[in-house]
Amino acid sequence: MAEKPPYFRLSFFYLSYFAALGAFVPYWSVYLKHNHFDSIAIGQLMGLFMFSKLLAPLIWGWITDHSGSRLKWIRIAAFLTIFGLLPVLYQSGYWWMAVAMLLFGFFWNASLPQFEALTLNYLGSYTSRYSWIRLWGSIGFIAMVAGLPFVFKYQGVNSLPGVLLLLFIVTWLATFVISEKQQIHVPAFSSGKIITVIRHPMVIALFVACILQTASHGTYYTFFSIYLEELGYSRVFTGWMWALGVVAEVVLFLFIYKLADHFKTYQLFQFALFLTCLRWVLLATLADHLNILLVSQILHAASYGLFHISAIQLIHDWFPGRMQGRGQALYAGLSFGLGGALGSIISGYLWQYSGAAMSFLIMAVMAGLAWLAAILFIRKSELWKV
Repeated sequence: MAEKPPYFRLSFFYLSYFAALGAFVPYWSVYLKHNHFDSIAIGQLMGLFMFSKLLAPLIWGWITDHSGSRLKWIRIAAFLTIFGLLPVLYQSGYWWMAVAMLLFGFFWNASLPQFEALTLNYLGSYTSRYSWIRLWGSIGFIAMVAGLPFVFKYQGVNSLPGVLLLLFIVTWLATFVISEKQQIHVPAFSSGKIITVIRHPMVIALFVACILQTASHGTYYTFFSIYLEELGYSRVFTGWMWALGVVAEVVLFLFIYKLADHFKTYQLFQFALFLTCLRWVLLATLADHLNILLVSQILHAASYGLFHISAIQLIHDWFPGRMQGRGQALYAGLSFGLGGALGSIISGYLWQYSGAAMSFLIMAVMAGLAWLAAILFIRKSELWKV
C-alpha cells in the first residue's frame, strides 16, 4: 500500500511561507515609500528582489538534483533567509536596502521550488491533491494582508521587517516537521539531458508565456496598495482587497479538480492568461468603481491561482525523474525571477512617467502576448506522448 502523504506537515510550510509573502508583497512598497523612496527606486528595489528569484532557484535546483538530499538544502536556504533580512532592521539607505533585498531574496526564493518538488514527490500519482495542500499558503497570505493594517495602526509601518523576521523563523522551523522523500524515477526521460526537454517548442512557449505573465503582474505587486490609496481607499480596505484576491484563489484550489475533469491542463493555462489580460484592463480603466474593483480581485483566482497550478503541473509532467528540481527551478527562476524583475523595474518607470492607467494597460498587453504564445504553440498537455 502506498504511503499516505503527510498533508498537515506539508501544509504547515506553505502556511508560514506564504504568510511571509502576504506581509511582503502588499506592504513592502508601502514600507519603502514610508522611508522616502520614490517610485523609480521602489521599482528598482523590487526588481532586484525579483532578480534573486532568477538566480536562487536555478542554483538550488542544480544542487538538490545532484545531491540527492533536497530537504537539507531547503532547511539551509530557510535558515540563511533569516540572516539575510537582519541588515534591514538597522539601515534603510538605498544601497544598503538593495544589498539586503538581494541577500534575503536569494535565500528565500531558493526554498519554495524545491519544496514544490518535494510535495509532488510525496503526492506521487495524486498530484491533483496539490491544491488542497497549497491552499493553506493562501490562508496564511490572507491572514497577513487582512491583519497587518491593524498592526500598522498601532505599531507603524516600520514594524514590517520585524514581522517578516518572525515569519521567516517559523518557516525555517516548519522544515523540521517533514522528512526527506526520494525522487520518483520515470523511465522514459528521467535520466536524459535536461536540454532535450528545454529545446522542445512547447517548453519554450511555456517559459515565454510564464515570463510575460509574471511580468504583467509588476504594476499590481509593486503599486496596487499605493494605487488604491491614491484612489481614496483606506489602508484597511486595501488589505481586504488583497485578501479577497487570495480568497478567490482558495476557492479555486478547492474546486479545480472539477475543472481538471473537463479541460486539459494546457487549456486551463491558456484560459488563465486570457483572464489576466482582462483583469489589468479593468484595473486600468474602472478601479474607482467598487463593483469592478471587486471583480478584478476575484480574477486573481485565474491570474495567479489557475496560472500557477496549471504551469507547475505542466512542468511536473514535462520534467520527469531527476529533472524535477531543475524543472521547477527553471519555472520559478524564469517566471517569478526574470519576469518578476522585468515587471517591477518597468512598472516603476511607467508609474513615474505615464501614470497608473497606462501602467496597467501595458501590463495587459504583456498578458495578451503571453496568451497568444500559449494559443499558438501549446497544443497538448503531454510532451512526449506520440
